Amino acid sequence: MRVLFDQGSPVPLRDALTGHTVSTAYEMGWERMKNGELLAAAEASFDCLVTTDQNLRYQQNIVGRHLAILVLFTTSWPKIRARLPEIVNAVDALRPGDFVELDFWSPIPR
Repeated sequence: MRVLFDQGSPVPLRDALTGHTVSTAYEMGWERMKNGELLAAAEASFDCLVTTDQNLRYQQNIVGRHLAILVLFTTSWPKIRARLPEIVNAVDALRPGDFVELDFWSPIPR
């Protein structure tokens, strides 16, 4: 799967997403795009957008998109690192048009 990280997504997460091709908005030259522009550009070139924008579903029309969207509820690498298996499983399970929000407030699964 071709995965795009937005500006808030921690880049070290890329190393855990083996089997996927990961790019960042910065690498694509898209770091200044607004959400609507970024979604349109991402949908033309990627299968999935990983974002930390918790308001995305309220600010943009996400219905009917082919792009899968995964929302992480933090930009904190230590918190994300503690949840890597959950995040990897979520990315692996994404299908076109999915919108998934991961909640990091619940206890870490054992």
